[in-house]
Amino acid sequence: MKKSLLALLLLSTLPAHAKIADISRGEYLARAGDCTACHTSSNDKPFAGGKAIETPIGVIYSTNITPDVKSGIGEYSFSDFDTAMREGKAKDGHNLYPAMPYSSFAKLSDEDMHALYDYFMQGVLPQDVGNRNSDIPWPLNIRWPLAVWQTLFHEDKKFVPDAGHDAQWNRGAYLVQGLGHCGACHTPRGLALQEKGLTQDSADYLSGSEIGGWYAPNIRGSQRDEATLVALLKTGQSVHKSFAGPMAEVVTNSTQYLSDEDLQSIAVYLKSLSAPVATAEKTAAVSVNTSAEKLYKTYCSTCHGVNGQGHDYVIPALAGNGLVTIDNPINLINVISMGAETPRTEGNLSYKMPGYKGVLDNQQMADVLTYIRGSWGNQAAAVSASDVSKVTKDKK
Repeated sequence: MKKSLLALLLLSTLPAHAKIADISRGEYLARAGDCTACHTSSNDKPFAGGKAIETPIGVIYSTNITPDVKSGIGEYSFSDFDTAMREGKAKDGHNLYPAMPYSSFAKLSDEDMHALYDYFMQGVLPQDVGNRNSDIPWPLNIRWPLAVWQTLFHEDKKFVPDAGHDAQWNRGAYLVQGLGHCGACHTPRGLALQEKGLTQDSADYLSGSEIGGWYAPNIRGSQRDEATLVALLKTGQSVHKSFAGPMAEVVTNSTQYLSDEDLQSIAVYLKSLSAPVATAEKTAAVSVNTSAEKLYKTYCSTCHGVNGQGHDYVIPALAGNGLVTIDNPINLINVISMGAETPRTEGNLSYKMPGYKGVLDNQQMADVLTYIRGSWGNQAAAVSASDVSKVTKDKK
């Protein structure tokens, strides 16, 4: 009842230009952009900012983007909002850190940018939560060099449909390159922390990158079929696979809310990209390890099966799973040490795997992962205790 009254109150105060349809569309676009992932640190204060974002030069904190006049963006005109989104400049003129993917947001159409603005100004509750200064030390916290960075690496070009592809492909490209800002995680970065590619024209675009202690894999020309990609983005699970870690959060906060048509468009676009050049598979250093096999059967086989087959739509298969055999084992180490949980989505249960840090030592976890990566037809390099230590040493 309170939410209904609040909604009526908000709608009664809408300016003439802010149509209900625009606000609803803006909410959809905010979901597509996963704005809550960075700008919400407390569930009872959405978009009030304050979430810590680790960067190689220090921690920055997301800003309040509610329409609060004192602490948020309540005094932003549409032009101010548009400039921040496309050019990375705040209302007072200071340059924003590229942790905000404004090179992606610059691709938005004017219509979508207006809808987003109307949503944040009229569909979001104002929150008087002050912004927090970054923990980046002097002189790295000086903002003017960001203008140089933007000159060298930022592109503020709107998305232009490719006449060589149909409307569905272009819609997928628009979502992936723009609001979805998939490249922010899946594209490797250069020495200046710039994304090495912003569109499919670069072979580096979406080719995989380690970020935030996880590895976002290469998703160019995905080996998954379109139906599997849509299922994973909608629910976080498919017949034999599931998402965990940061991507599970993306599904929970963002992609589960996208229409089936938009998810299909994303799948079509990703499948169309040229796949990476295949490299020779690396055979596990230890092909038979009875100790590791015993550990697997003790701690893993109950859920994942004796032969790594998993359980359809519930527990991902380990056999023949490309995410298990990719060169970088950091995700597997995170999962076995800290545990994992599949996304919470409408109509789908979330499943949780316990973490074994404190139960198994680093060598034992490495042995189990080596066994998994070299069994049931899997052929991937062994994992060492030092590999595990590098990932787990700073995690509690």
